[in-house]
Amino acid sequence: MAKKTKDQGPVRGGNRLIASNRKAFHDYFIDETLEAGLVLVGSEIKSIRAGRVNLRDSYVNIRNGEAWLIGTHIAGYAEASYQDHDPTRERKLLLHRREIDRWLARAAQKGYTIVPLKLYLKDNRAKVEIGLARGKHQYDKREAIARRDSERDMRRAIKQEYQ
Repeated sequence: MAKKTKDQGPVRGGNRLIASNRKAFHDYFIDETLEAGLVLVGSEIKSIRAGRVNLRDSYVNIRNGEAWLIGTHIAGYAEASYQDHDPTRERKLLLHRREIDRWLARAAQKGYTIVPLKLYLKDNRAKVEIGLARGKHQYDKREAIARRDSERDMRRAIKQEYQ
């Protein structure tokens, strides 16, 4: 059984969400998701464990048969030596060749892109969930907001009725 701490979730094993890309869920329809590993340096994993990550405006680019995470900001680690990492450097994603080829073919279709959705720790290893995304139009976004508001109002009315 994993020992728990107050704010950090499980110490060993299990999953711990570090960052979520809420803007991606607002701006895109997510058709498919995939888990990928990350190639990191020591000070980056320490910053990730501290929760100092921003996935907003980041995306995945596939070039030369390799997948790269671009635009993700992992803040510098204050206790690192003078060899601290560059916060916005491109980071290689660890995927199987078949997965890279299949996602490259899907992303080449008009209107598709690959975006990171979540960054989390799984068994003390940093993983990123990437999604094959199709852009939403403005009316789709307004419809989603209206649906969310109406569901919230219904839950509130039901809660009021039973109190």
